[in-house]
Amino acid sequence: MSTAAIIGCGDVSTIHTEALATMADTNIVAVCDTDPQRLATAAEQHGVPGFADHLTLLDALRPDVVHICTPHNEHASLAIDFLTRGVNVIVEKPLAHSVSEGQRLVQTAEQSTAKIAVCFQNRYNTTAQAMHTLLSSGELGEVRGGCATVLWHRSADYFRDRPWRGTWIGGGGGLLMNQAIHTVDLLQWLLGDVSSISGHAATRFLGDTIEVEDTAEFVAEHVGGARSVFYATLAHAVNAPVAIDVVTEKATLSLRGDLTVSYANGEVVVIPERQAPSGGRSYWGVSHEILIRDFYTHLDHPEPFWISPREAAKSLKIVQDIYQQSYPASAATERATADKTDPTPTRPLQASAT
Repeated sequence: MSTAAIIGCGDVSTIHTEALATMADTNIVAVCDTDPQRLATAAEQHGVPGFADHLTLLDALRPDVVHICTPHNEHASLAIDFLTRGVNVIVEKPLAHSVSEGQRLVQTAEQSTAKIAVCFQNRYNTTAQAMHTLLSSGELGEVRGGCATVLWHRSADYFRDRPWRGTWIGGGGGLLMNQAIHTVDLLQWLLGDVSSISGHAATRFLGDTIEVEDTAEFVAEHVGGARSVFYATLAHAVNAPVAIDVVTEKATLSLRGDLTVSYANGEVVVIPERQAPSGGRSYWGVSHEILIRDFYTHLDHPEPFWISPREAAKSLKIVQDIYQQSYPASAATERATADKTDPTPTRPLQASAT
């Protein structure tokens, strides 16, 4: 029997607790949050002790796995605290709110005997797995290029509800860090590591509410020769399906919920995505449970979990490279402040939300 603790009891923790509830061999034994009402509600719901401090929780209990569902600027410091004490970690994306904090976590994870997974759960989608298998097999010939779009809507109230979301110091960025990073991760996972990138981020819609970007674009060159084009915005009227297209020598792969593979010989194959009911938001996808189950299954395996901090650092670097290219010295100063967050143990705030 494995034991779990939830660190941060806000929005995205719901999908973690739902996953754990389906696992007969795993029990939630504690919850942690600094918001008294949220903590009391979670503790009552799960019938477990509630803690306002993650180190106090560790003094009282020794869970096998902690699920870190806090704002971005808490991810690295909390994960480091648990890993250095030998506790396994599942941390929500992004890896960290800055490259330097992400690198600290990479180094700690690779020196720790504990395991860690970063929640890029869309890699477990049926469609993403099929795309990756087809592209990596070589059966489609040369990969010539790809593109991706994230056309979503976020209101000012979304950011007012969790003020850290719209800030450099709390979120480490905006759209690219909080919503589109899953698609950035898939693009580089499918087409290969990014060797160079040129792009821009800007605030087109929510400038009176947030200090970070709500719109971004880039062109990336990938190791192996493929080029990708990316565009994302929060200014759309609705949350449209994420779109990813990959063009190869022998077929075009088009992801719009389901995956359509159109072969050069005229054959068309459609691979449907799974459907999964959840109390979470639909745009979180359907694969958190699969990632979480897979992580628990591999706790006793000697090798690191495959979506590791080093792997997750790739999308973080892409995003931060775009910020470096986009913002003048004044904005860079704000980002530098975020990058110099006190590395001493921090306290969980409120759950992150994509």
